Amino acid sequence: AASYLSRQIAGLSFNWILIPIGMLMGWFIVQAEPAVHVLNKQVEEITSGAIPGKAMSTSLSIGVAVSIGLAMVRVMTGISIFWLVVPGYLAAITMSFFVPKIFTAIAFDSGGVASGPMTATFLLPFAQGACEALGGNVVTDAFGVVAMVAMTPLLTIQMLGLMYQFKMKRAAQETPPTPVDEEIIEL
Repeated sequence: AASYLSRQIAGLSFNWILIPIGMLMGWFIVQAEPAVHVLNKQVEEITSGAIPGKAMSTSLSIGVAVSIGLAMVRVMTGISIFWLVVPGYLAAITMSFFVPKIFTAIAFDSGGVASGPMTATFLLPFAQGACEALGGNVVTDAFGVVAMVAMTPLLTIQMLGLMYQFKMKRAAQETPPTPVDEEIIEL
C-alpha cells in the first residue's frame, strides 16, 4: 500500500508534495507505534513526571517527521546519505557531552524505538516506491530511511534535554536566595 501510494504521488506534476505527505505519515506512524507509548510511560514514571510523556511523544514525532522529509528530499534529488547521516550523528554525539545523562540515555533508546516495526514496514516501501516512480536508484536513493529515523530522535530528545537544562538554570536564577537569619545569640 505504501509503495503504491508513493508511486501515485510521485507521478503527479507537483511531486514535491511527497515531502510534506511523508512528514505527516512519519508523525502519525510514531503516534501509532506501540513501543513509543511504552517508552513514554516508562520515562514519565522513572523521572516522576519531570519528563512528561507528551513532550517525549511530540519530540519523537517531530524527529521522525523531519527524517522522512529529509529522506524524501534524498529520493527526489539523489543527495548522498552521508551528507545527512554523518553530520547528524556527529551532532548527536557532541550534544551528549552537554545534555543531562538521562536525556542522552533516553535519546539513544528512542532512536531504536522510533525505527520499530511500523516504521520499517511502511516508510521503507514508501521511499522505495517514490524512488522507482521518479526513476532513481533504489539502492542509493531510498537506502537509509530507517537510519535517518533512528538518528533524528537522538537529536530531538537531546534538544529537549537542552531546553530542560536551560529552563532549570533560568528557574534557579529567578528564585531569590533565602534570607539568612543573622541574629546574634549571646551566651
